[in-house]
Amino acid sequence: MAGESEREEITKIMGRMSRAWLEGRIDDLAPMIHPEVIMVLPGFSGRIHGRENFLAGFRDFSQNAVVHEYREEDHQVDLAGDTVVVGFRYEMSYERSGGRYHATGRDLWVFQKDGAAWLAVWRTMLDVEQHAV
Repeated sequence: MAGESEREEITKIMGRMSRAWLEGRIDDLAPMIHPEVIMVLPGFSGRIHGRENFLAGFRDFSQNAVVHEYREEDHQVDLAGDTVVVGFRYEMSYERSGGRYHATGRDLWVFQKDGAAWLAVWRTMLDVEQHAV
C-alpha cells in the first residue's frame, strides 16, 4: 500500500515521543518538533507558538506531575503528500499539586516532511475530560 512505510515511520516517531515525555526526557523531543510548531490549547482557548514554548508545557508537566498510568488506543495515521495527521485516544492517571486525577481525550498531531525527517508542526487535544479521583 502506498505510504505504508511513512505510516510505520510516523507510528515509531509517536512511540518515541510518548516514551520520552513519560520518562521525563523532554529534550529528546526537540529534534522531532518543528521550530515554528503551534499547539492549540484544549477547547481552542489559546495557542502556544514555537518549539521552546511547546516543550515548556511538557517540561512543566514532567517536573510537577507523577504519571501512574498512561494508555493510548485507536491510533489513526492519515497521509497526504508530505503531511501526516495522527490521532489517538488516551487515558491517564496522575498526581499533581497534591491531587490525583484521571484524564481522557484525543490527541491530534500534524507532521510535515522536512528533508528526510518528519517534524511535528501542529497539535491539539480534543474531548478532554479530567476529574479528581
